[in-house]
Amino acid sequence: MIFAGKRPNNLGVNNGKLASCPNSPNCVSSQDTDPEHIISPLTFTSNPQEAITHLKQIIESLPRTKIITETEDYLYAEFKSALMGFVDDVEFYLDRQANVIQVRSASRLGQSDLGVNRQRIETIRAKFK
Repeated sequence: MIFAGKRPNNLGVNNGKLASCPNSPNCVSSQDTDPEHIISPLTFTSNPQEAITHLKQIIESLPRTKIITETEDYLYAEFKSALMGFVDDVEFYLDRQANVIQVRSASRLGQSDLGVNRQRIETIRAKFK
């Protein structure tokens, strides 16, 4: 796939934080502070382990999705677009102190994503409730 791009080397949780969004508008993060990138984390009422298991089931049910890394507090998945095969990197971090799941969804290539990353997180949020 020529539009897949290279997997970023700044993914994962560092001191309780997911990577910041780049300056481009094709990224959302629940840990960012600027209005262009901020999105709410996922909330849950079950125990944390059930929440992350449920989230994994939702991710696996979505088309063109592959979970790359999974720990008890972290999920990293690649989402491919149907048409051109663009790859987005999507991360979920179970923040046990805040009792939420922090999220980050970013396109690898290009500038604008036409709102795809935000829409993806909101779709996952709706299924997660």
